[in-house]
Amino acid sequence: MATFKANSMCFVLFGVFGAALGILGNRDTFRRKVSVELNPGLSPPSVLPPGVGLVHVQGLGLNDTLHFLLCNAGAPALLMVHTNSTRSAVKVNWPEFINSSSPSSLKVEPESSVQYSSALVFTRVWEYDDVNNTADPQQTAQSSFYPPYELQNFLWSLNVSVNQTDVTVTLCGREKTESFVNGSLCLQFSAFESEGRDEVWPSLLHNANSSQLRVWLDDVTPRGNGSRFALEFQSVGEPGFEGRVDVHSSIDDEYTPSIFKVSQWVSSRVNSSGVVGYNQWKPVAYRKPRPVFEDATPCKHSQLVSLNHIPRSGLVQAYFTDHPHTHGLNISFGIAKDPVFYSDSKYITWTVLVGLGEPPADSFSALIIIIITVGLGTPLAIIIVGGVFVWIRKRMSHSSGYEPIN
Repeated sequence: MATFKANSMCFVLFGVFGAALGILGNRDTFRRKVSVELNPGLSPPSVLPPGVGLVHVQGLGLNDTLHFLLCNAGAPALLMVHTNSTRSAVKVNWPEFINSSSPSSLKVEPESSVQYSSALVFTRVWEYDDVNNTADPQQTAQSSFYPPYELQNFLWSLNVSVNQTDVTVTLCGREKTESFVNGSLCLQFSAFESEGRDEVWPSLLHNANSSQLRVWLDDVTPRGNGSRFALEFQSVGEPGFEGRVDVHSSIDDEYTPSIFKVSQWVSSRVNSSGVVGYNQWKPVAYRKPRPVFEDATPCKHSQLVSLNHIPRSGLVQAYFTDHPHTHGLNISFGIAKDPVFYSDSKYITWTVLVGLGEPPADSFSALIIIIITVGLGTPLAIIIVGGVFVWIRKRMSHSSGYEPIN
């Protein structure tokens, strides 16, 4: 009987762990072959202005291609174009692109293969004197705002690095003002071949259909001791699509400690709920490049607004031709009554994913699943085996031939 009980316990635990391993094996295994080129097709006598570049990252799938183009001509912008062809290519009319960024000077051909395209443009950095310590630009008097930093006027440097699985492009810019004598605003773009996470918080989950932009403001001299900052960016897309910002909650903060929400600016076809593209972030920023828990500070987004003009981005002006739709919002950093202002750290960083299709959804890690499995599976196994053991004992006692005396 003891042997039977032990065997039953092992059988039940094996079933529980098998179910857990099945959950662990349910990962996104889709991969793309990622390649990168700088200034595709550019040749003399065409020459870009100093510090300006057009980076093309191509993610080749089995029967489609995902193109990412990052450019700092004017306001820095990331353009994503999805095609249903493995032979689609970026074509640039460089004389027209350099001289005027005229519409159609940048195309993805064949144009009939393009399924979806959108651009994310970083337009301004706002600085305001948070005299009431609300960390809310919408509750701050207009007189407390300093003139914004127009990113279209920044001078940029560009660096491209490639490893076995990822491509990283870093843009760092500064304005010709005293505030940026030693400081800079940087955007770091990453594209991926497969599913994974950054080691650095917020450790957003990415896949082969997504890219990542990490933005940081470093060593900029604030114009007041109570200065806080907000980042303005705009999304540009083709007619026939509409955007909204959703906020989802989670019970798991394993990858981003103390953060239980994720914000998603998604794009859908008009009269359809299916998501075709997204910008995803968690409502947190950090005051150090390699943060610990104490370096986290909340951030929040403003309402999404519709704009009647496209941003001053050479990339956007060169690609979009058919009256594109533009929307914008701000991301502001800090929390009310927080005694720490930008002047205390002179650093703030925030991360956003830009991708195709449904945004990646967090799930429990292998360690958490094993802990839950052991914590819940072992008592369940004991109850089941104990119940079976009691039932067998009763059956054996009834089959022994003993009759109770009335």
